[in-house]
Amino acid sequence: MTAGTAHLRAVPVVEGAAALIAFDEVGLDFGPRRVLHRLSFALRPGEIVSVVGPSGCGKTTLLRLVTGLLRPTRGAVLREGRPIDGPAGDVAIVFQDYANALLPWRTVAGNVSLALEAAGMPAAERAPRIAALLAKVGLAVHADKFPRQLSGGMQQRLQIARCLAQEPAILLMDEPFGALDAMTRQDLQDEMLRLVRESGTTVLFITHDLDEAIYLSDTVIALRANPGEQSSLARTFPVHLPRPRQQLATREAPEFLRLRRQAYDYLLETH
Repeated sequence: MTAGTAHLRAVPVVEGAAALIAFDEVGLDFGPRRVLHRLSFALRPGEIVSVVGPSGCGKTTLLRLVTGLLRPTRGAVLREGRPIDGPAGDVAIVFQDYANALLPWRTVAGNVSLALEAAGMPAAERAPRIAALLAKVGLAVHADKFPRQLSGGMQQRLQIARCLAQEPAILLMDEPFGALDAMTRQDLQDEMLRLVRESGTTVLFITHDLDEAIYLSDTVIALRANPGEQSSLARTFPVHLPRPRQQLATREAPEFLRLRRQAYDYLLETH
């Protein structure tokens, strides 16, 4: 499957920028430990931005800041120009640990229903919505099964379907395909791109996989660990690969290989 979005980039925050989410000189300390420092970048509507960097650089922390469950020590995380001060119903998060993210006592349909129930959708309206979502992620024939009866890839599709039930404006993904085999991972990458294209959702994607980051994204940003007095944002890699993207052709393109080498060299230097 393939997908396309506008070629939008994450850039330093500037006055009047039309950003959906903006990190403006964000700093975060956990006690004496500085996790983030002077971090500024923006996500435009419909953009996919991937974040890479060494362990401990604060990648997952970015997602917690966007959800509003964590507040910065310095600076501000803004949504359409206003500080994020708590969770929002149109922000969804897909976790790597799909097995524990699902409710084992609920069926596939019941897990998707959970998001609709939380949104207050009347029971009579849920069934057609659930059927449409499961069809969209290829799980229609598994509606009455329980999560334990599904493969890992199917469980992750279910988690994505449950997130899509929220009709999110912003989708946060924390290494969602890291535990899957290579073929399933590639299938879900393309599935995600298709769904994002159809919904116009803005995505902040955390990954350790450089190939995955480049393949999916409009921009890849690299963070540095232990920033000290330097900005946590070490490098920005705009991705100008054409869309729709294809697993073989895109990954063999000279521009893909150039970006991969640049990002790999950076991570090797900072390891």
